[in-house]
Amino acid sequence: MKAQIPKANTKYILIKNSKIHGKGVYAKRNIKKRTKVIEYIGEIISKDEGDKRATDQYKLAKKNKNLGSVYVFELNKKYDLDGSFKYNIARFINHSCNPNCRYKQKGLKIWIVAKKNIKKGEEISYDYGYDLEDYKNHKCKCGSEKCIGYIMGRKYKKNFEKLIEKKN
Repeated sequence: MKAQIPKANTKYILIKNSKIHGKGVYAKRNIKKRTKVIEYIGEIISKDEGDKRATDQYKLAKKNKNLGSVYVFELNKKYDLDGSFKYNIARFINHSCNPNCRYKQKGLKIWIVAKKNIKKGEEISYDYGYDLEDYKNHKCKCGSEKCIGYIMGRKYKKNFEKLIEKKN
């Protein structure tokens, strides 16, 4: 029996070239705050496999700057979700230091949810939430006034600022 490939709901979004990086996801209609915009779908894998795939994806992206870097979401201590598959168009959502969406996890599912009202034509973005480990490998290109130069979660910003102060 053939595995079923999940289908992404494109009711709210479309893919276009992005000023942030490569392709991006845009609102094809106005989206109200708290709307589930799209599910981040993929294969649920073990932590070890997730680490391996994330490393492989990162190495591939270093060779080809047009590719995204890592599409692996940490679900819990046991499982990750690999969203690198073509059927997961949510993988094209870019990071922003001033995002209009956030990700919300319920069980083993990840939803991209509007943090505020989003206007038709606006690029969809969320904070990837990366930690400080290897921050130098993830430069941010969001261009927002709140940009800190690297892709990392807001909760790490104070520690990042302390780290930078120590280096100066």
